[in-house]
Formats: sequence, C-alpha cells, structure tokens
Amino acid sequence: MLHNSFTNAQAFGEPETVTFDIYRMEDGMVAAHWDAIQPLVADTASGRSMVDGPTEITDLDKTDANKALAVARIEDVLMCKNPARITDYISAESYAQHNPMIADGLSGIVAAVEALTAANNMFVYKEIHAVQGEGNFALTVSEGEWGGQAHAFHDLFRMEGGKIVKHIGR
Repeated sequence: MLHNSFTNAQAFGEPETVTFDIYRMEDGMVAAHWDAIQPLVADTASGRSMVDGPTEITDLDKTDANKALAVARIEDVLMCKNPARITDYISAESYAQHNPMIADGLSGIVAAVEALTAANNMFVYKEIHAVQGEGNFALTVSEGEWGGQAHAFHDLFRMEGGKIVKHIGR
C-alpha cells in the first residue's frame, strides 16, 4: 500500500491529488490495484498538509494488535457499535488529523460529527472489507454511504503506545 501525492493530475480531475494505492502482487508482478483519489486541499482544518508527518515503520511486533485497534475503532465509533469508547482508541495527548475537513484532537472529531449531523450529511460505515498494516501503521478499507451515495472509505492510522495518534482518511 502507498499513500501518495501527485502534481499534474488533471487526468484525475484536479491539478494535484492525494491517493491511497493498494497493490496485490503475484510472482513479482502487479495482479490487482485499488485506489482512492482525492483533490489536494491546501487549507485544511488542522493546518497541516494531507501527507506530512512521520512515515517510519516501527513496532513490528505490534502489527496484529494495531490492526485490531484500527478495526475496533471503525466498528465501535464509525459503525456506532459503542461510540462512547472513542477515548479507548484515540490519544488524548496527541492526535494529528490529516482529513482536510477535521481539526486535530478529539475536539476536532466531535466538532466535525456535530457539523455533519446538523447538516444531515453524516457518513455511514457499513462493512470493513480489508485491513492492511505493518508495525505502527494500519489501513482499513470500508464500504458505506455519504450524501446518499455509495462510498469506499480508506482510513490510515498511526499508533503509539496502544493509541491512535494520526489519522488520514479518504
């Protein structure tokens, strides 16, 4: 899996885009490819770019636990199985948000959910289709709806100390 930014991306409808690309390899060749493409937003709610931050993969021994943490966060919070558990998953000390519409920290998430709900435009996660990850990074690929249309949601998380400290969503 790759998280990329592209310039000269007019073929995708914008001069600059940010993508998740997932490849399935067989015999050293690409056998399948999936992606999520979003226009690059320069002025984000968090003030950070959509692609900055640490990228080093650490904690290889925690891969399975971190993938399970990502799935539990999606199921409990975004699939509404137990949304009150949000603080079990997200670091209260440091939570960097790279979704261009959401500010950092738990307060940023709460404000975004309140605004989307008030506009009757809250997204709905229905099913997790894939979980990829290594060490302190996990990517979930989910199906849902937003604005009355079917959507694929890609959520990349970085974890530290058993909590999510970074989120990038498309």
